Amino acid sequence: MNRRDLKRFYNPAQLFAGSFIFLILAGTFLLSLPISSSHPIAWVDALFTATSAVCVTGLIVVDTASAFTPLGKLIIMFLIQLGGLGILTFASYFAYFFKGGSSYENQLATKDMANSEKLGEVFLLLKRIILITFSIEAAGALLLYICTPEFKVLGVGRHLFFCIFHSISSFCNAGFSTLPLGLAEKSVLFNYPFQLIIIGLFVIGGLGFPIVINLLRYIKHLANRIFKRFVENQNTYKPWVININSKINLITTLGITVFATILLWLLEGEAAFSEHGTFGRWVTALFTASTPRTAGYNSIDFAQLQVPSILFIIFLMWIGASPNSTGGGIKTSTFAVAVLNILSLARGKERLEIYRREIADITVKRAFATMTLSLFIIGMCILLISAIEKEFTLMQIAFECFSAYSTVGLTLGITFKLSTASKVILVALMFIGRVTMLSIMIAMFKKVKFTNYRYAKEELTIN
Repeated sequence: MNRRDLKRFYNPAQLFAGSFIFLILAGTFLLSLPISSSHPIAWVDALFTATSAVCVTGLIVVDTASAFTPLGKLIIMFLIQLGGLGILTFASYFAYFFKGGSSYENQLATKDMANSEKLGEVFLLLKRIILITFSIEAAGALLLYICTPEFKVLGVGRHLFFCIFHSISSFCNAGFSTLPLGLAEKSVLFNYPFQLIIIGLFVIGGLGFPIVINLLRYIKHLANRIFKRFVENQNTYKPWVININSKINLITTLGITVFATILLWLLEGEAAFSEHGTFGRWVTALFTASTPRTAGYNSIDFAQLQVPSILFIIFLMWIGASPNSTGGGIKTSTFAVAVLNILSLARGKERLEIYRREIADITVKRAFATMTLSLFIIGMCILLISAIEKEFTLMQIAFECFSAYSTVGLTLGITFKLSTASKVILVALMFIGRVTMLSIMIAMFKKVKFTNYRYAKEELTIN
């Protein structure tokens, strides 16, 4: 097979999926080594842990705190970091850095994955992504170090590793913890500054790099505008500094978070949150409302939640984080487009319009394809696991499957008890959720070359 033939078979979607498969297999091998675990673990448990780390899910079948050695935990931390950013982000940037440049084809491939509008900005964007990631994680680790004086008894090295591990895990929305009970551990359960820092890290990570970069650009513009206005008496207003993508995702994220926090406080304030004081209940409600979007940390036992709360959290997990972020789910933009499209149809409008902009038809099609595929895949996995695991309720299995697909990592306590077959199904579900079923289908199907024609339009009866 010559070089031209190879180009026909490999597209960015295939490279993206392939990089995750390679990283998962490498992680499985490393975690299976005797020096990585404190006791021998089954191959399926090593595969599950590696997949959960690379796909930044956080579901575990062995206790991270006791099952793995310091080296094993370090491997998990690196798998989370590589999986959170995407192995190709690292590979593309460092190839560019060491070679002093990159080929036009490599830039095109990276452009698709980085969602950059201008080809010349692709590697500048990747450089910013890595710089922003390491800067936020370093700042987060420092703040966590300051807020956890009780861990100083571990020594500086272990205390610092604890903070770095949780900073990376939080920003990458992985949900892994080196504490036996996660963030429900008594040592951090009532440490509200610690929990607020964790919330800040996974919310920023879940916004997506384009939005974070857009926000930084807006802050810079706002500071410059204030300076020009009061020092030089000039008006330097510039429209659309925050683009429509950022506006829709930020408003959707804020709206869902505020609504979820209030609802969960009302439902669980006197129940699952009762051991906390007034301020603590609000922090716990905010944490519980934010973590399904797809951080996966637990500051409470989710099995103790009431049925309405569990159903609402499943809905939050399904929505997930924002696009081009370290989080999973169908994404806030997909949910927003679906809601806006329904409202547009109800009002009898033929076009989807918001903020004096028209949303492209392809965006609406992608949104509904993403939603449909996600529900189909999750439904199939619920069906398969229900046929295998007779001792668990449908609610427990559905919660587990939504958590795996949306790379959340929350559980009602059944992950440890699953059979090998069910674990393999969840491994596949975590991978599909991280890469997305639409990307897998794009990687599998050959692209249509000729689209410069139109057939006569026909309307089908829908309702």
